Parts: sequence; structure tokens; C-alpha cells
Amino acid sequence: MICGDIHINSLDNCNKRQQLDALLQIYNLTGTVSFLTRKANASTTATDNIFITRTKNYIINPYINGLSDHEAHYNKTHYLQFNTKNSRYYDLKLNYQGNSVKSSSNTKFLGLITDNSLSWKAHIDQMMYKLNTACFVIRTIQAIMSQETLRMVYFAYIHSTISHGIIFWGNQPCSEIFKIQKKVIRIITNSRMRDSCRVLFKKLEILPLYPQNIFSLSIFVIKNKHLFYTNNEIHSIHTTFKTNLHPPIANLTKFQKGVYYSGIRTINNLPHNVKDLANEIILSLNALEVFTHKFFYNSEEYFNYQR
Repeated sequence: MICGDIHINSLDNCNKRQQLDALLQIYNLTGTVSFLTRKANASTTATDNIFITRTKNYIINPYINGLSDHEAHYNKTHYLQFNTKNSRYYDLKLNYQGNSVKSSSNTKFLGLITDNSLSWKAHIDQMMYKLNTACFVIRTIQAIMSQETLRMVYFAYIHSTISHGIIFWGNQPCSEIFKIQKKVIRIITNSRMRDSCRVLFKKLEILPLYPQNIFSLSIFVIKNKHLFYTNNEIHSIHTTFKTNLHPPIANLTKFQKGVYYSGIRTINNLPHNVKDLANEIILSLNALEVFTHKFFYNSEEYFNYQR
């Protein structure tokens, strides 16, 4: 991954804009970074991070670097080398025109702090700071606001933070995030510190952290069906689960906790009358109904759910 400051005037169909469009098409990133992330008076920035493949000698392609208006600032560009816990470490040397590009252990990409081991610890730590701040705000206004207003504040500050990128970090250890969420729920309902939040979540119609992750994974799979295969597409045997999504063989725990594998497990556990629906919108609404009516408090309850 190469991360740098790529500045394009998208208001003008200039040569750099055409180069960026061509680059995004090459790496199939058009849908990912087709939106603007920052605006100025006379220009707009399309993206600050671009994925590239490694060349033979790990040299940055000038065609890519030529999109930036800060070419001399090599200290603003760095690369991220992903490694598993037991993988062998390779000391890569990345250079551009004789200038060394430094490595980094983490980087911020589209609001998510990604580290080189995909543990998401840095992102979760940052979230805890944001959520604790929002918790203090809700506690401050609790005495003068109605419960419905506090619920709106919750969705504006707490839910938006938790739900952003939850499909990536939601399977990692994040019990502290759940504790903060429960603390906020008790503040909104004016409950005691040791009161169970299971009933309170249902009363406010708010999904707890882990079911929110499962629901978000379901929506991801529903909206990206073209990335998955069903069992009857792999083999012609008419089994009970022939319409289930086919899980790939995976021994790496990191992959099993990832979006693709977890999404398959999640969607396969939905009731047959829900997951067999063809219409994307109706399927999404029915999936939401399953999570709100059955109201699973954690991941184990959902995967132990008898369909």
C-alpha cells in the first residue's frame, strides 16, 4: 500500500484527472474512491491513498507519483507491509528517484486506522477516545433532554462511530467498546450502573455492538452477491444447504475473522425464507427484522439460533 497526498482538481478535466481515472480503473478502485473527501475553493481532493502492486525492484512508478502536487515531500509518503503473526519478515527497500520511502506500522485509510498485522488495535483505541467524549456529552445533556432526543444524539455520535467500518474490526477483541455502549444506554434510560442492558437495548430499538457487526456483514454480502458462490454452483449434489454460500477452505484465523469468510457464515445462518429472497431491498429489510425481533445480544446467540 502506498499512502500519500494526491491532489487533483476534479472541477477541471485536466490531464492529471484523466490519469487518476485511468489508474483507478486499472486497480478496480473506481467505486471505492469515486467520491470527494475534501474540498477547497478552487479544487477538490479525490483520494489520499492509492493501492499499487509491487514492481520487481519495489520502485514507485513515476506515473502514479506524478498525480501529486507535493512530489518533493517524500516524508509524507510511506508504505505498509502486511504480515501475519508467524510469517517471515522481509526488510523491503522502497525507493523513488534515489529517495527512500519509509515504512509505517499503521496508516489511516478512509477513516480506518489499518496496521500491518490487521489487529485494528489502533483504530479501536481511537474509537474509545471518541466514544468516551460522546458519552460525556450525553451525560451532560441527559438532565435537560428527552429520551427521544438523547436517542437521536446517540445515533449521531455513537452509532455513526461504531458502525463505520465495523465489518473490518468487529470480529476483533473490542469488549471495551461494548462497555462504553452499555454505559451510554444506561445514561439515556436513566438506569442504574448494574442494571442489565439487554432489555434497555430492545426498548430503545438499538442493536448492541456484536449484532450490529453481524447485520452489517449481512448487508455487505447482500449488496455484493457477485463476489460469492453458492454450493450448487460448486457441485451438482442436491443437498439441504445447496443454496448456501460456499465457504472457501481457510486455515488462517485472520482470514476466518475477515469480511469475506465472516460474511458467508453470517448470511448462511439466516432463516431460509429470508436469505432466499431475490430482491436486495426486501432481503435487507427482512434481515433487519430478524435482528430486531429475535434480538441477539451477542454473536454466540445468533450462530446458535435454531432456524
